[in-house]
Amino acid sequence: MPPDICLFKARVRGVACGLLRSASSLSPQRSTLSQRRAKEKKMGRGGLHENGCFLFLILYLLLQGRGDTFTINCSGFDRYGVDPAAFQAVFDRKAFRPVINYSIRTHVNISFTMSAIVEVDAQLQLMTSFLWLNVIWYNPFIRWNPEECGGIRKISIAAENLWLPDIFIEEFMDVDQTAIGLMAYVNSEGLIKYDKPMKVVSICNLDIFYFPFDEQNCTLTFSSFIYTVENVVLGMEKKVQEISNTSKNLIRSKGEWVLLGIHQRMMKMTVGTNQYDQIIFYVAIRRRPRLYVINLLVPSGFLVAIDALSFYLPAESGNRAPFKMTLLLGYNVFLLRMNDFLPATGTPLISVYFALCLSLMVVSLLETIFITYLLHLATTQPPPVPRWLHPLLLYWASPRKCCPTALQKGNKGQGPTPTHLPGVKEPVQLVGKVSVPRQAELNGCPGSTRAQQEEETQRQRLVDLWVKFSHMMDTLLFRLYLLFMATSVVTVIILWNT
Repeated sequence: MPPDICLFKARVRGVACGLLRSASSLSPQRSTLSQRRAKEKKMGRGGLHENGCFLFLILYLLLQGRGDTFTINCSGFDRYGVDPAAFQAVFDRKAFRPVINYSIRTHVNISFTMSAIVEVDAQLQLMTSFLWLNVIWYNPFIRWNPEECGGIRKISIAAENLWLPDIFIEEFMDVDQTAIGLMAYVNSEGLIKYDKPMKVVSICNLDIFYFPFDEQNCTLTFSSFIYTVENVVLGMEKKVQEISNTSKNLIRSKGEWVLLGIHQRMMKMTVGTNQYDQIIFYVAIRRRPRLYVINLLVPSGFLVAIDALSFYLPAESGNRAPFKMTLLLGYNVFLLRMNDFLPATGTPLISVYFALCLSLMVVSLLETIFITYLLHLATTQPPPVPRWLHPLLLYWASPRKCCPTALQKGNKGQGPTPTHLPGVKEPVQLVGKVSVPRQAELNGCPGSTRAQQEEETQRQRLVDLWVKFSHMMDTLLFRLYLLFMATSVVTVIILWNT
């Protein structure tokens, strides 16, 4: 207790005792009064004594209740340093909420500065960050006159000696590892400012569909664990825009995540019949996608592009199918490697992209196998072409259409067309050996020669139709590849810029 308060109480107690002694020393001036008169005076002196004690009790209670009149005796602080005995009365009250009247609510203003975003775990749905928490409240029992203290307006006191509001983060999922022995700043008006560094591991509802171009919105809810709205009211120390700008300027690390902004709203949480004040901060963060674009999207795009260019290899040469099988094997190895980069939970859009790439490569390999088999069948026993296929072949074989493989132009006449056969380096005619019809003609069978020539011509026309059909399938699949790659590039650009 400050010395000036103790001195004032001693003086009041001395005055009260003096009044009691003067009251007890009163005696009747006339000795001729009766015994009844003396007895009444004796009772009067006893009543005066009781009134004096009552007066002293009232003065003492008033002094005890008037905590706002506490003034720290800070004389000599500028010369000899702070005297701990001057604050002993305040330290003794640290177990109780510092208010003059317990019905008065304590206003606690909070703010924070986010200094780093360390990690966002998509599998555990956790965000790890570093915060500087700022808490400000008013203690009416710590006041002094700066003019009597050599102009001292602010001092630092160990936080363990003061009452601290029990502010916690509801999303906190780890043990509080705040360092002990922190200090709090107290000014001459009783305003206390307490700053606390924190490593916050908070739960966050992550939406990874747009990975690696995703934006997350995590919440940090500050509330009191014990005190209801009748005891503690939460408020903002700074404007939320100032908190957001300060945090953006302070985060200098070039990590995986970048801070977009911080927003705030206040609400009350009802638990049974009690209400608790809450301040909810919405922390908007965005992933830097460059690492994932370079390590995932670019290699996958190169493999798909090479697979598309493989359509320029002639299917009848027999080299396209082994080449596509090698690419498919390499893409499977790539998928095994990139599993370490993908989130373990959920199905992001990039996984759908990889699945489509793998499906295209498998369909392309199956189409190549089918065409190789079809061309082999056409060289031995060409099947008849369905009627519905003729107009499609005429449409796709028109000169305005392009095809990745070189189409074989048919002869304008009725003669057979040279065609590449599987396993044959040079083009040959599919009508058989030329010496056979000539030998038949020399043997004197012109009708048989004509029939054989018509049969071989019809067979050659069937082969040409099936070759055109294979080229049409190559063209369709090649254009599907181009459409898929163009759509993928446009999607990546849009997601990156938005």
